[in-house]
Amino acid sequence: MSKLTHIDDQGRARMVDVSDKTSTTREAVAVGFVRMSAETLALAVSGTGRKGDVRAVAEIAGVMAAKKTSDLIPLCHPLALSKVVVEVEPGEGGLAVTARVKTTGPTGVEMEALTAVSVACLTIYDMLKAAEKGMVIEAVRLVEKTGGKSGDWTAG
Repeated sequence: MSKLTHIDDQGRARMVDVSDKTSTTREAVAVGFVRMSAETLALAVSGTGRKGDVRAVAEIAGVMAAKKTSDLIPLCHPLALSKVVVEVEPGEGGLAVTARVKTTGPTGVEMEALTAVSVACLTIYDMLKAAEKGMVIEAVRLVEKTGGKSGDWTAG
């Protein structure tokens, strides 16, 4: 028997049945980073790029992506999200992206938070690629989750 919840006893992919799981408040936080030159970072922070305000557009793109996660990840459940906050902040060597996603339901929102960060990072790249093609998207990861049967978890 597989220990992976998305694989059945015959090794086939399946969507997990969550109909008997208790609805609880669940929240997840994911982060990522887009590494770039100081010149490109200054352009991004100025809000005067050719395509507009990089940070604002990336934050909205991340929110939109969180809401579409089940359309992108084949075995994810569609969820009614109660909160999605995506923040893009300048950091040393680039832009740091954080997504916090919340719902009350029978399954967690880790994939929604990770999708929000990933798409926000891709949006940053898209908006700044004319200035620098060598940017690097890195360190996309889950850093916290609360609620559900498995309980709370924080990256160590």
